[in-house]
Amino acid sequence: MNSEPATQKFPCTGCGADLEYYPGTTSLKCPYCGRLEAIAPTPQTVEERSFDAHAYQNQTRFAKLSTTALEVRCSDCGASFIFEPPHTAGKCPFCASNIVAQPTEASPTLEPEGLIPFKVNQKQARQQVQDWLKSRWFAPTELKQLAQQERLQGVYLPFWTYDAQTHSTYRGERGEHYYVTETYTETNAQGETETKTRQVQHTRWYSVSGRVSRFFDDVLVPGTQSIETHRLACLEPWELKQSLCAYNSSYLAGFEAQRSQVPVEDGLQTAKNIMSGTISSDVRCDIGGDEQRIHNISTTYSQITFKHLLLPVWITAYRYRQKRYQVMVNALTGKVHGDRPYSVWKIASAVGAMVAIAFSIWALFTIPWENIRPPSRSPVPTQPQQ
Repeated sequence: MNSEPATQKFPCTGCGADLEYYPGTTSLKCPYCGRLEAIAPTPQTVEERSFDAHAYQNQTRFAKLSTTALEVRCSDCGASFIFEPPHTAGKCPFCASNIVAQPTEASPTLEPEGLIPFKVNQKQARQQVQDWLKSRWFAPTELKQLAQQERLQGVYLPFWTYDAQTHSTYRGERGEHYYVTETYTETNAQGETETKTRQVQHTRWYSVSGRVSRFFDDVLVPGTQSIETHRLACLEPWELKQSLCAYNSSYLAGFEAQRSQVPVEDGLQTAKNIMSGTISSDVRCDIGGDEQRIHNISTTYSQITFKHLLLPVWITAYRYRQKRYQVMVNALTGKVHGDRPYSVWKIASAVGAMVAIAFSIWALFTIPWENIRPPSRSPVPTQPQQ
């Protein structure tokens, strides 16, 4: 069902310009006159939604993230993102391509339950990126200057979290080690045959079956397809328990946001795949023994709930020699992850230096320097005195 718009514009009471969220605080700041205004506290708590209610009773809340929000799609990488005027979509935050498409009015999206506000500001994030680049071996010299010139954009990325109670039955085998003494012969250095004994490990297998249960809390699944999942995982942890707050549109002022590209049903399947790894470990612990074989696991899921969250990331994308690279900063912790090119010349120089050092060490210990003497010179005959 549709509801009232989730956010509104926040004009500065001093000069009338649009206020922006000031990272690391609970205030909005005017980018022109510097006036600070406190964000009104949100009485709501971050609530879990019943997955069954969403799937079968259609009890969902759809709303626009802003009354004036605009949405644009990048024609290069296909990413869509939402921004708030007077900001403009000059470049795509995901691939650095110039945005040529005309923005349209943002359509309603599933309203988030919560978000983590930006804590790391743009200046701090840029410094984190520069420090990260400096620590990259064999990076091209001009890369640091190139990355510094590119725009660093703050984007709220969509995520899902899932809770579930699981009960799993399994069939498998428990392996228990035992040792057998074996006799063998070998020939020693003198050419004589010797008889020796050794302990050889064997495994005795027993059929087993059983049941394990586990409650999963806040299994995190990305709702964006613009960034590969394993790259987003490198930005973790997100400290949801300590940092998550109820959704408040004030925290979006001055930043871009992306709508979820992953349906909640698909996200649940991804969450189940994540849960299955932990369940397999639980089964192995329950089987016990020295080794385990799992033949079958059957899991039932109940009390499934989910949350739609927005998490803060600073993103910069740059092009180097016609190839696109992307660097991201967790705007809560400052953790950096990204791509980088390599300098062929620096690698070649390093390899050459290592070869030279290896040759010097080899020459030092293998060449009989004591036998190498300079060639003797014949004595110069002297003229007899007259």
